[in-house]
Amino acid sequence: MEEDPSCCQDAAKLAAGEGLGAEVQLDDVVGTHPEYNEEEEEQKYFRRKRLGVVKNVLAASLAATLTYGVYLGLLQMQLILHYDETYREVKYSNMELEDIDRKVLMGINVTPVAALLYTPVLIRFFGTKWTMFLAVGIYALFVSSNYWERYFTLVPSAVAIGVAIVPLWASVGHYITRMAQKYYEYANYKEEHVQEQRQAPRGACSTYVVVFQTIFYACFHLSFVCAQMPMLFFLNNYLYQLNHTLYGVKHCGTLSHGTLPGFNKTVLHSLPRSVNLIIVESVLMAAAFLAMLVVLLLCGSAYRPTEEIDLRSIGWGNIFQLPFKHMRDYRLRHLLPFFIYSGFEVLFVCTGFSLNYGVCALGLEKLAYLLMAYGFSASACSSLALCTLRLRRQCPLLAGAFVHAAILVTLFCWAPEPRRVVQAPLLYSIAVLWGMGSALNKTGISILLGMLYEDKERQDFVFTIYHWWQALAIFTVYLWSGLPMKAKLSIMLLALGLAAGSYLWMERKLAQRVAYRLPRIPRPRHKMKGYRYLEDDDSDETASEDEGASRRRDGDDEEEEEKDDHRHPAEADGGDELPKDERERMG
Repeated sequence: MEEDPSCCQDAAKLAAGEGLGAEVQLDDVVGTHPEYNEEEEEQKYFRRKRLGVVKNVLAASLAATLTYGVYLGLLQMQLILHYDETYREVKYSNMELEDIDRKVLMGINVTPVAALLYTPVLIRFFGTKWTMFLAVGIYALFVSSNYWERYFTLVPSAVAIGVAIVPLWASVGHYITRMAQKYYEYANYKEEHVQEQRQAPRGACSTYVVVFQTIFYACFHLSFVCAQMPMLFFLNNYLYQLNHTLYGVKHCGTLSHGTLPGFNKTVLHSLPRSVNLIIVESVLMAAAFLAMLVVLLLCGSAYRPTEEIDLRSIGWGNIFQLPFKHMRDYRLRHLLPFFIYSGFEVLFVCTGFSLNYGVCALGLEKLAYLLMAYGFSASACSSLALCTLRLRRQCPLLAGAFVHAAILVTLFCWAPEPRRVVQAPLLYSIAVLWGMGSALNKTGISILLGMLYEDKERQDFVFTIYHWWQALAIFTVYLWSGLPMKAKLSIMLLALGLAAGSYLWMERKLAQRVAYRLPRIPRPRHKMKGYRYLEDDDSDETASEDEGASRRRDGDDEEEEEKDDHRHPAEADGGDELPKDERERMG
């Protein structure tokens, strides 16, 4: 039986029509929408990314402000309460609370001496964000230990605070600088080096480093204001007036020795109820817990997962050694005096100036207002660091050094009279000017480190070195508390002059293009397996193809290393870079 050709043709046309209709429907589902603008959507995506970076910076700044404000406020309140002998006798008769306070301060100040050994390992192991979260949690633990004031709660928590100090501030400084680099990447996403994930040109991120560090320190210095809230709203209601507390004080300022000799042993006219103390500590605990939540929920990761794997894969031995090796760089060596002075000045204003000048003249009830003036001034004057966008980068540091030098000379020559409230305007003016110098100092150092060390593989080491030396300086101030005030001021003035001269010498050597030595950071050596590396590893390759591909990858790595050595002579396979004059002698 023969088939009708016309029927076959109709069936073919019908099948073709059905196939064409299916293709049209498929295009409607998965095809490009006629109103879709790829470039506009890309701009919206990276705009959201940039807003996310700004959110990260603000969240980290808020968390640091809350954490440090709670820590300072609680420590200040507890030291004042424990100083009063009536409070000690009535509430803790046989506990030797003064001895416990000395050991608490020793734990906080002595423990950071060993921080250089473990801080980079913590940051590389946990990651920048999780190191911040862990350290903020330890600060919250310190607050919780004050609910039950005993030796076995206060001293171990103080030691834990000492362990967490350098990791917290090193990870925060690294985090803010890294956010500036990420903002640059999202703002210049069309650049070839950004798309290929290569290092940005030198100085490309400097503007964002200046802006973000300024935002951070403008928020952070408000922690000195937040720290006075317990004293302002709670403790001042129980304090004696200055005629009682300063009755035995004979000398103030530059004529004083130690920490306010002759200060009355009873500073509380009535003892605060335990319920009220628990309420205050609960508020502080809630603020510390809020800081933990801010870091956990609002702070994004500083690196992509693959980048964190690469940062850890250089080996724990190398991570342990690299902070010491980085100190061979003459730029860091020349900045060490500024790191040390940065620790001197922040603790001096909280202890030496506030007690031997401020409290000695105005009374303990004015201590909160004096430190609030310092905090507000430092926060407002942090914006002066934005002048780095228009002026030379030396301006903030040298301007801050000049302001502090003038104040130190003034303090060296001035001894305020005890119980003379008329001296208040001058003392508040000095606190405001000191805050200006501190703001320029802290912001200028962090901006300078972000500019000099743009390689993301080195920033955690550099900020660890900075905050470790700062912690050593704070430990030194803790040790010299019994010295005469003139000796303290002389040491600070000498350290400031050495810091300014050393920094100018560093800038001169950089202007003369004197080569600096940077330790070589090993390339990560790990097997690239898993979904993150599917582009580089084809599971369908045969053994011979695998060998050929590995040889090709090794060859590409060697070419990249040669290019890197050409661009960065300090990271050559031969080791550290030698200074120019030393290379000439060897040649």
